[in-house]
Amino acid sequence: MKTPLSSIILVLFGSFVGSFGAVFLKLGAEHMQGSLKRILNNYWLATGIVLYLLSSVFYMMGVAQGQLTVLYPMVSIGYIWAIVWARLFFKEPFTRSKIGGLAAIIVGVALINLGNA
Repeated sequence: MKTPLSSIILVLFGSFVGSFGAVFLKLGAEHMQGSLKRILNNYWLATGIVLYLLSSVFYMMGVAQGQLTVLYPMVSIGYIWAIVWARLFFKEPFTRSKIGGLAAIIVGVALINLGNA
């Protein structure tokens, strides 16, 4: 069974949405003071959870029609977005090791997708 382009797009979009979930979870964590009431009223945290759940919906829709061995590694593309968002929103530095890790992710996903061709 060949993985359709629509499945690839759904999984990649879910990965993109999930990367924003990580941003909002970090923002929520920064606003937590430890009390249960503060956690329950933490809209940043709630938004992060909702975005992760939404990304799971896109992921499920994608894997329903495609090969798991091709699609699951594409979730790691979310790490690329997360590093970009960390730089933009939290001023975290790009380092050589982070860039090397990103390159490894890109090469790995590309190699796995060659098996889809």
